Amino acid sequence: MSHQQLLSKIATNDKHGENSPYFDGWKAYDRNPFHSTKNPQGVIQMGLAENQLCFDLIEEWIRNNPKASICTPEGVHQFRDIANFQDYHGLPQFRKGVANFMSKARGGRVKYDPERILMSGGATGANELIMFCLADPGDAFMVPTPYYPAFVRDLGWRTGVQLVPVHCDSSNNFKVTREALEQAYDNAKKSNIDVKGLIITNPSNPLGTTLDEETLKSLVRFINEKNIHLVCDEIYAATVFSAPKFVSVSEVMQEMKCNKELIHIIYSLSKDMGLPGFRVGIVYSYNNDVVSCGRKMSSFGLVSSQTQHFLASLLSDEDFVNKYLETSKKRLAKRHRFFTKGLETVSITCLASNSGLFCWMNLRRLLKEQSFEGEMKLWRVIVDEVKLNVSPGSSFNCSEPGWFRVCFANMDDETVEVALKRIRAFVGRETNDNNNNGKRVEVKRWKSNNNLRLSFNSRRRIKSGYTLPNMYG
Repeated sequence: MSHQQLLSKIATNDKHGENSPYFDGWKAYDRNPFHSTKNPQGVIQMGLAENQLCFDLIEEWIRNNPKASICTPEGVHQFRDIANFQDYHGLPQFRKGVANFMSKARGGRVKYDPERILMSGGATGANELIMFCLADPGDAFMVPTPYYPAFVRDLGWRTGVQLVPVHCDSSNNFKVTREALEQAYDNAKKSNIDVKGLIITNPSNPLGTTLDEETLKSLVRFINEKNIHLVCDEIYAATVFSAPKFVSVSEVMQEMKCNKELIHIIYSLSKDMGLPGFRVGIVYSYNNDVVSCGRKMSSFGLVSSQTQHFLASLLSDEDFVNKYLETSKKRLAKRHRFFTKGLETVSITCLASNSGLFCWMNLRRLLKEQSFEGEMKLWRVIVDEVKLNVSPGSSFNCSEPGWFRVCFANMDDETVEVALKRIRAFVGRETNDNNNNGKRVEVKRWKSNNNLRLSFNSRRRIKSGYTLPNMYG
């Protein structure tokens, strides 16, 4: 008997989703990370949706509020209370702080009940928790494309839940339509798949767009008619940096006649506050049974009491929260504008967006062939030779080749400049080649890392057919 046969089917199944270009790009970065002085020819991480633009505000608050930590002379008197056992309801002041922050992140237009706050280990754990509550193994959730690649892991790896794509395309800027929903639902039913719900991300990852009020109402009407659940992943709610404003499902519910018990929200402090390492995931449900069951399940992934204690103090400081949200909005808008303008200098366009920590970049004109095979060839060059970890659209289940998600908020200004310089040099080279009718001019090639493996079809190596200029000189 092999070593793997001694393990469980859950532990060894292939539903984790790690074998994809989305994760392969991260591995390329881990092997050769960029550093401005120690490794200037390394891979720049543009595949990680982190918000590092306002750390200075949080650091300043920490210095001014030493009592918030049990690890300071000012706060150590609370050490014993926090270190002792806490039940899985969570600290009351923590749940109240999160509920208030959720409201502020949505412009104060809705209020949230702290008693409906369920904790989990990041949005990853929150997504899995809600699936355990709502679906059995083999059941399905519909999800509009393109969608977050790790949904495969979060929603289905251990739960056994299937994902049914609702295909959207660029003809209407990837807007989800009632027709697409009906088609996906009917196809699932014809395949004898029990559809238990629909999960959406709003603001969207990877599009960086927000759902308008009418679309949200259409989705609520759809799930009510089908009597299935609606899970709204709103973890980017406070990253909206320009019009139109963010509209939460909580807002449209107030204006509609609908079954609120079918609606649930996923939230986190990983994106809006840039605190993924704190592992704060939240399920907010309007269903009393889900709240009851989910609270018991949350005991497997609680937020540490030390983290709850610190965040309760931070989030209860209204002056700080207001300043943080306003500053973050301005800095995200500035970085987005700077980055997209830099791309426009070489005629690279992105889907018009108003939120998120990334752009949905259109590189279709750079494909050697209009296919997902062509997308993989281009992606390989970008990661392996241009040394930028961007994420190909196929890893987001995009129905059209040539789209890439590129993150812009997880680095300093100087690194953004280096990334843009590399992009401009590469695109300029390709444009010149096209203008010369494909005739290659001898240029200095980069030393490439030929150990990068692809998770695409048979994972065979793909020759790129691209020649790179010297972009580090």
